[in-house]
Amino acid sequence: MSSYLESLTVERGGFRIKVPQSWWEFDIRPQSRDDNIRALLNDRIRRHPELAPHRGQFTAFLRKAAQEAWDSGALYCGCMAETFGGEVPVTASVTVSLVGARDSRGEPLPNDPATITSQLSEKQAGREGDAWRKVKTVEIPGTGTAARTYGIEDVKVPGDERTVRAVLMQTYVPVPEQPGKVALIAGSSQVLDLADSFFDMFDAITSTFRFVG
Repeated sequence: MSSYLESLTVERGGFRIKVPQSWWEFDIRPQSRDDNIRALLNDRIRRHPELAPHRGQFTAFLRKAAQEAWDSGALYCGCMAETFGGEVPVTASVTVSLVGARDSRGEPLPNDPATITSQLSEKQAGREGDAWRKVKTVEIPGTGTAARTYGIEDVKVPGDERTVRAVLMQTYVPVPEQPGKVALIAGSSQVLDLADSFFDMFDAITSTFRFVG
């Protein structure tokens, strides 16, 4: 667990973010991701042989996360896949994308957090186990105010009609001097029983986000 507590700084064009050192980070391009994932798994299992029984589960999760990140246009995808001594791996992912929207006249829509939160809707769970969503603004040290949604949501699978229920936190950070553009930091996991722990972890990771350049 010591390596889990240590952080790794990842930098891409225009931003940087820190994730736990034990996370998986790889090229998500379709032409190279399978080979990249295979090499990462071989190296990790060579150093931690106890992970060998979970190779198939890790491979399936990492490939799925990479494909969804690529399909959504993400610039960065980091994945958590840990066993913590259990039989079923605990998995999660964080992606960073640059997104923007325009009105019917082609003008950029406002990207200030107050406007974004006013356009996002909360959802109450009708009964225990139902999906729900909360909306608020947060302060990211050194970056500023951002809009955020978090909850248990039914997320559409890219390129499919199905949905999956997931722990989801999305933070919308205005991009400086680029009207209408935001950096969308999305953390998700299908391990619903650990929702509160994942909210804390996604918040901690998002708090390290900085624009650079």
